[in-house]
Amino acid sequence: MARNLYILAATLLLFALFSCGMTFVGSQFQQGLPGNGSLWKTTALFLALGGLIVALLGVMTAMFEQVDRRARERQERARQRRK
Repeated sequence: MARNLYILAATLLLFALFSCGMTFVGSQFQQGLPGNGSLWKTTALFLALGGLIVALLGVMTAMFEQVDRRARERQERARQRRK
């Protein structure tokens, strides 16, 4: 599950970089795209924020999965010692 969140975070951050790059492209090079630089900056900001939040969720998910796995291993070892 954490791997999927990492992939989503990377995709969002890539789109944020693309949107940030669009602010530097002049309106004369854009055909049919919004030329308002503040719109691209706002989009890049929200995409970057979303990517960072999803990355944090991925890290937390990986940590909790590891804790869960170690607890199960500890219980299994304790169960085998009793036998």
